[in-house]
Amino acid sequence: MGIFSRFADIVNSNINAILDKAEDPEKMVRLIIQEMEDTLVEVRSTSAKTLAEKKELARRVEHLNQEAQQWQEKAELALVKDREDLARAALLERQKSSDAAASVEKELEHLESHIEKLQQEVATLQDKLADAKARQKAIVLRQRSAESRLEVKKALDSSKVEDALNRFERYESKIDGLESQVEAYDLGKKSLSDEIADLQKNEQVDDELAALKKKLANKEQ
Repeated sequence: MGIFSRFADIVNSNINAILDKAEDPEKMVRLIIQEMEDTLVEVRSTSAKTLAEKKELARRVEHLNQEAQQWQEKAELALVKDREDLARAALLERQKSSDAAASVEKELEHLESHIEKLQQEVATLQDKLADAKARQKAIVLRQRSAESRLEVKKALDSSKVEDALNRFERYESKIDGLESQVEAYDLGKKSLSDEIADLQKNEQVDDELAALKKKLANKEQ
């Protein structure tokens, strides 16, 4: 027993409904395809046996019809020879052969009807198998994509992400404090560039002061 207990279950099944109810669609579609392939192998084997049986029945009908014809000829011969008793017996045998042939022909008709239905069901199963295989890859990709997105969603909604962000903020605050301490050590200290800049400013002020003195001295004269 697999997913399906009978061949008709597969032929009449709705694959979409089965997958909608499945907890694991990827696994289910693999099982469906495997079950269909196994069933096809079994049905084809049965079909081969049924076709062989059909040929055997056809040969049996032909043999019985020939036998009936032979008894008919024997009955005619007996009448020609004035042996009515033999002719009657031959006709009885002919009737037996004809009745047997008719019975086998009914069996053959029933078997042919069975084979026709079986072929139709096999064609339906092959169509469903082709459809399942064509959609298998898409189903697998959709499931894996959904599972990946679900994992991401779970990760984003978990407290671990929030804790990590809080730790980053604490680290940034700590680094800010360290940088502030470094800057505090540098307060009041002048670099070489700063001292040279101060000299340049003092020289400019001295030049301006000398110019101003000269201007005032010219006015007094």
